[in-house]
Amino acid sequence: MNGPPRRAPFLLPDQLDQVLRLNQYRRDHPAVAIRAGHGYWQAQIPQPAGEIIITRHQLSDLLYKLDTLTGQPEDR
Repeated sequence: MNGPPRRAPFLLPDQLDQVLRLNQYRRDHPAVAIRAGHGYWQAQIPQPAGEIIITRHQLSDLLYKLDTLTGQPEDR
């Protein structure tokens, strides 16, 4: 065995709407990889000269930062 299983960061009941927001973001931006770690969320945004890595403790904070960097689709 390779250690204990990884668990997603804790989501408070009032933050469950962020999972819906995350799913929509993933549909709108399929090239951006979003992962959960031990107590954090992380996004990897591909760039022509490499990548941008963003880490936040709260999913809502990560999604807000991603929206500022990648924008929101016009059809919303």
